[in-house]
Amino acid sequence: MGRVVLVTGVARTLGGALVHELNAAPGVDRVIGVDVVPPRSDLGRAEFVRADIRNPIIAKVIGAAEVDTVVHLSVTSAPGVGGRAAMKELNVIGTMQLLAACQKAPSLRRLVVKSSTAVYGASPADPALFTEGTQPKVAPRSGFAKDASEVEAYLRGFVRRRSDVDTTVLRFANILGPGIESPVASLFRLPVIPSILGYDARLQFLHPSDALAVLREAATGQHRGTYNVAGDGVLLLSQAARRAGRPTVPVAGVAAKFAAPVLRKAVGVSLTPELIGLLTHGRVVDTTKLRAQFGYSPRYSTAAAFEAFLAGATVDADRPDDDPLPPAGLGLVGAGGTPGGADV
Repeated sequence: MGRVVLVTGVARTLGGALVHELNAAPGVDRVIGVDVVPPRSDLGRAEFVRADIRNPIIAKVIGAAEVDTVVHLSVTSAPGVGGRAAMKELNVIGTMQLLAACQKAPSLRRLVVKSSTAVYGASPADPALFTEGTQPKVAPRSGFAKDASEVEAYLRGFVRRRSDVDTTVLRFANILGPGIESPVASLFRLPVIPSILGYDARLQFLHPSDALAVLREAATGQHRGTYNVAGDGVLLLSQAARRAGRPTVPVAGVAAKFAAPVLRKAVGVSLTPELIGLLTHGRVVDTTKLRAQFGYSPRYSTAAAFEAFLAGATVDADRPDDDPLPPAGLGLVGAGGTPGGADV
């Protein structure tokens, strides 16, 4: 019998692309894509199940298909319909339900979870490089960063209960590239880029193709543990702004918080406390473990990933990477070989 892989978040760019990679992967007999909305494009030979991971019905999907590998990509950094409350519900409650389903699945052998380097936070006491074992000096208190930290906390509990499952946590730097939408991508599309007075943050980026390659290898290989994933090198915020051909406007840190609602209303960019922290203190991670133990070296440096983003920045500007989220508990389940199978 070949592998049976279930991927959550397949309506988004990265999830859909991973399904196609797994369709062609040796040893993978069956791929099941799960999301609350239909994918944007055909998933090939993969099956699409319209299901809400916030509902316990996901356990029936995993059990009925005897899934041995789960790749969890539904943790999102951009609020959709329902705003921050719905985003947290999907990220945290959804992950809790998925982990509960995985814990009960006797067939499960591998779990891969897309996390973020945002779990390290951003503070003036930060080290020059975060390794996988570095604890944040100031734990994230809000937004996506707090969600990602809570998700990893629940994962640690899962690992204790199911030590027989190879669990891989991938802490991605900000993914920038054609077809990817995020708060950071929206920031660099602004005609004028805000910066924090007195600071020039160090930033790291990751190209989507490198993110995809790492996910594919994690799903098909044996790579238990936590890994930082980012392109080589760093860009200062001022350097990135110059490459984008955008002027910067220095704003005092306190003023940035008050300007956030105005900026969101004017140009649709949310200057959240976590984004303000990133623009102030930056964040750089060490990827030695990714190369030495995982066995992957990103093809795109931070600078190259940013240039690729600039080249394709206007292509999909009107199509966000994170689709609107429906209310929780709908329990939508539909199966079929084509996207958007009938709801039942």
